[in-house]
Amino acid sequence: MKYTINREDMMELTRRMTPARSSFTRIAGCYVDGDGDFDGSFNVNFLKLSAGEKSRNLEIAKAIPFSRTNDQLKKYKCPETAKGPGSVWQLLNAMKNCGLKNDALMDTFYDLVMEEYPCSQPYGILVFHDRYDIPRKGSDKERLGESEETYEYLIAALCPLIGEYEPGRPEWGFLFPAFTDRSCDSNYIQIFHERESEKHRALDRLLLG
Repeated sequence: MKYTINREDMMELTRRMTPARSSFTRIAGCYVDGDGDFDGSFNVNFLKLSAGEKSRNLEIAKAIPFSRTNDQLKKYKCPETAKGPGSVWQLLNAMKNCGLKNDALMDTFYDLVMEEYPCSQPYGILVFHDRYDIPRKGSDKERLGESEETYEYLIAALCPLIGEYEPGRPEWGFLFPAFTDRSCDSNYIQIFHERESEKHRALDRLLLG
């Protein structure tokens, strides 16, 4: 079942996705060759990227929440039956809680995606980690000062490669956990599709159990 996403929530996130305002802490990812085989990985502090690398990667991350709300980007609730030990839901929470710093968890995630995404073209799997201190706002939407909540989340993007190890626009991805009414919505996930296809629906099923 799909749930409605408020476009303004997504705009609040994307307005911060610039080199000057971003609070991304880390980016990790892997590359897959045309035969579907693992072709290397990386895991770096986002702040250590060059200015050009930051800009390119922010455009990729931003494409997920900035996409057409409730059309390309849809919100789903994860069934309780899909949250047990060894589940993908548990894996995503562990990746988030460690800030992507555990390479073993990342490798497990890449393997699961690769198994569900047979593709004859090289692609990359990118994962971003962020902590957003949500500022308080009054009824007139004016900022009131210090934050009440820190929204910690992941953005994942599956991107075809347009050059050697150069990811293009995402074809599929997600925002986890969902961001609803300016707050963390821990039982939900927002999934992005550039275009619907059966191989992408298999990735949806991977996330939703």
